[in-house]
Amino acid sequence: MLAALALSAVLAAPDAGELARRVQAFYERTADLEARFTQSYEYKAFGRKQESKGLLRVKKPGRMRWDYEAPARKTVAVVGSRLTQWEPEANQAYVDERFDASAMSAAVTFLVGKGSLAKEFDLSLDPQGWLVCRPKKADQRVESVALEVGSAGEVTATRVTDAQGNVNEVRFSGLKRNLGLADAAFEVALPEGTRRIAVPGR
Repeated sequence: MLAALALSAVLAAPDAGELARRVQAFYERTADLEARFTQSYEYKAFGRKQESKGLLRVKKPGRMRWDYEAPARKTVAVVGSRLTQWEPEANQAYVDERFDASAMSAAVTFLVGKGSLAKEFDLSLDPQGWLVCRPKKADQRVESVALEVGSAGEVTATRVTDAQGNVNEVRFSGLKRNLGLADAAFEVALPEGTRRIAVPGR
């Protein structure tokens, strides 16, 4: 009986391709979303880890906003080709009006209706049932992306490992979608006197 139940569970479990299709379908039906997040970034070379938390909001087409609350307040917002990073405690910000959203990994862009997991990644499942995505084309930013997927196809956690072995894990909670978020929720109004810094790499 136990063997039969175990076999039934294996047969019922989705394979990597089916799980990727569930994820893609969930976000294709999502016009906007909001979720709490906790982030853990592990720096391999330094042997240390940084923890942070905050609120994520996403809206199609091409809007995404991360409001970090701890350990320091910070907002990172993408609206089309404009990226704004505001650090209120340092009283500084930079604004990139020529941000190339395609530079973001499909592990992020599928949230806003762009990119295809099946087309851009080789897919497999790890022993914990996470969907593991490895770029078909070499990418220094991403060695692999692992997605923990809920029953409806929603991503409950992501774990991104880069070529240097650094690991960025983000866990989501309280996910709400199709809320009718206003475009204005993604605009960052910089207070008067905010120090503007040059866009990194420019």
